[in-house]
Amino acid sequence: MKAGVRRLGAADARLLPEGRLAGPMPWVLAIMMFLTLLAAAAGFGLGSAARGLSADVGNRATVQIVEANPDRREAEARAAVALLERQPGVEGVRRIGDSEMARLLAPWLGQGGLGGDIPVPGMIDVDLSPAAYAQLDRLRASVETVAPSARVDDNGQWLAPLGRLMRALQWLAVALVLLMIAATAATVVLAARAALDTHRSTIEVLHLMGATDVQVARLFQRRIALDAAFGGGVGLVAAAGVLFLIGSRVAALGSDLLGSAEIPAAAWLLLVALPLFGILLATLVARAAILRALGRML
Repeated sequence: MKAGVRRLGAADARLLPEGRLAGPMPWVLAIMMFLTLLAAAAGFGLGSAARGLSADVGNRATVQIVEANPDRREAEARAAVALLERQPGVEGVRRIGDSEMARLLAPWLGQGGLGGDIPVPGMIDVDLSPAAYAQLDRLRASVETVAPSARVDDNGQWLAPLGRLMRALQWLAVALVLLMIAATAATVVLAARAALDTHRSTIEVLHLMGATDVQVARLFQRRIALDAAFGGGVGLVAAAGVLFLIGSRVAALGSDLLGSAEIPAAAWLLLVALPLFGILLATLVARAAILRALGRML
């Protein structure tokens, strides 16, 4: 038995003489791992953005005082703030000052674009409890009694389509990851069958020498595992570089919404584990495919 094992070890180079970088197999696996990691990272980022959007908007409303007269607008804004602070279920009230409004409108109007002749509505952010948010119409009626020009906007209503879009794209990313895993398994099966067809005569000789199917399969699965390890490493490095570049570009934009699409720390661990899973998957799939094909050869 030991002599047979030595013969198989020496025959390894004759069966699979290609180097680890030769042939398309390692590079195909690298490309597929690269795309899988990008799809998984997109799914994690979209999930983080959706959670951040829900947390930021959540049970929140905005009160606009659209009175053109500045004195009456200020009086109605103060009355609305006082009323909201007394309402049950209101967890927070924040009046947006003129300086903050000027900063928010600067990208559209330019610096100093707000003159005295441009009426800017008074803005009030209101954080509500779930129970108070469910009765937003009642709160709207109460505010309009003290501020007739007030408009109460439901932030969640306007941003709900964006949240649903993010969730749909997240599920699309999950589907892409599953498809890439299935495609990787199919690629390994095709590569294993091609290797068996190429070395069919040598395998028959090994069988005549007493080698078992498991011993022959071990030679092929080891080579495919090495190819998968190389492809997984290259795909991981390339994907990390692309994600770092995208992250730096997003940070330079200074967008709160895009900035919330960050990948959590636990998700990074899963991304790093994906190449290891790919190696294990390739090894198991190759072993099963080779043993099944060898069984049909006999």
